[in-house]
Amino acid sequence: MSTDSHDLDVDEPDLREPVALVPETPVPETPVPETPVPGAAVPGSPPSAPVAGPERRIDPPADRFMRRLLRLPVDGERASAAAARSAFRTSIAVATVRCLLMYIVFPFVLPAVGLAAGVGPAVGLAISVVAVVAITMSVRRFWRADHSKRWHYTILGALVTVFMVYLFVRDLVTLLG
Repeated sequence: MSTDSHDLDVDEPDLREPVALVPETPVPETPVPETPVPGAAVPGSPPSAPVAGPERRIDPPADRFMRRLLRLPVDGERASAAAARSAFRTSIAVATVRCLLMYIVFPFVLPAVGLAAGVGPAVGLAISVVAVVAITMSVRRFWRADHSKRWHYTILGALVTVFMVYLFVRDLVTLLG
């Protein structure tokens, strides 16, 4: 008895057509977890340690020292970077005005027109105090704003403050001497 393939009810694959070994619908890829950042929570896993959030700051020791020196509260209100820059510009402008008055206006301009002889040191004392207060306030604002250049401004402000203190002492010696 000969059997012909057409007589059977069994569906046999046609060997002339390629057999699809891969399903036609795409299989979604399993996402590869990224290397976790130290201190960051891995998605889908229970937290093993507390993670520092935006409300908790972790500062280097030098930053903590400056914040204590400037008497800034740990959880205090933040200042804007624009307000910090504006305050610093104002404080540097006060110091500049002081220098212009002390070294150009009082010694040369006013005596040339017969006014204000000897008034320079007294005005210099007052302007020096205003300049140092303004610089200190502006540096505090930079630190409150967590400005990226806060150390740069702190160093510049400290240099100008040292110069203002020197001028203050010199004017005080002139007035008392």
